[in-house]
Amino acid sequence: MRVLKYRKTAGTRHIKRQAINREREAVHVTAGDTVRVMRGEDRGKEGKVIRVFRKTGRVLIEGVNIVKRHRKARRPEEQSGIIEQPAPVHASNVMLLDPKTGTPTRTRIRINDDEDRTKERLSVKSGEPVPRARTR
Repeated sequence: MRVLKYRKTAGTRHIKRQAINREREAVHVTAGDTVRVMRGEDRGKEGKVIRVFRKTGRVLIEGVNIVKRHRKARRPEEQSGIIEQPAPVHASNVMLLDPKTGTPTRTRIRINDDEDRTKERLSVKSGEPVPRARTR
């Protein structure tokens, strides 16, 4: 009969792996925000955030970091060829635009003192609230 060497750790191996997969990075922008790229090849371009990838800390921006992808037709009616699509950019390379002036700004959070105690983002430069664009 075979004896288990690591009986104590036999069940915890998968839990540790899932804990690593659950880790998410805090990203300062959300889908629907208008941002400006501050670093990289597309520096100075502005666009709307399409999607946020919290596992990798990257954001997909409309019209920024366009790459060419060779795509094969999956169905007979589909067209194959080279398509252009945006690729994700790291969130540290983008800044949120101030709603009042349109310049890049950092944000801070203020908790409202009313009964529901909701959070709102404030622009550091102008002090104006930055509305959250709910896409769903």
